Amino acid sequence: MDLSAVPAEPTLVTQPRDLKEIETIDAALALPSFTAETAWTLGNLLRARLLAFAKPTVIDISLANGPHCLFRATTHSGTTPDNDSWVARKRNTVLRFGSSTWYMHNKFEGDETAFAVKYALGTRAGEYAIHGGGWPVRVRGVEGVVAVIVVSGLKQDQDHGVIVQTVGEWLETTELEIAKKKED
Repeated sequence: MDLSAVPAEPTLVTQPRDLKEIETIDAALALPSFTAETAWTLGNLLRARLLAFAKPTVIDISLANGPHCLFRATTHSGTTPDNDSWVARKRNTVLRFGSSTWYMHNKFEGDETAFAVKYALGTRAGEYAIHGGGWPVRVRGVEGVVAVIVVSGLKQDQDHGVIVQTVGEWLETTELEIAKKKED
């Protein structure tokens, strides 16, 4: 087999590990609004970008006020119920702590035991994950997290990076469209 014919996986921007930098990026990505249509658009943009990766992934976007799913899809054959478990665990972490799972991963330097002890998770520790790929959707002028985006299937920095990059690009385009409408 000629490996030169196999396309290389796309590259994502390297994700920072500094907590302040992660907070700054996440704060800058607060959305002007969030609806089912927003979830559909972001979910499809994520899926389109993730199709370029060989590994199968799950994308899940759900509201914060209950497990109400607005978008869910896979990219390729090969996802398993384990991906669903990762989605739930990442979502739980975002909802409980109001931060991305990448932030929590770096806060604890990947030490899940220290994380579980710090927050007295005990036997419930398995309900949470501090692996990148769970991201809080925030809306400007609204207190708290309104939804959670989860990607599961790639390396954790890629799971996180694809969300941040996709949301950032969508937000930039959306802001330009809003500004243009104001000019008209």
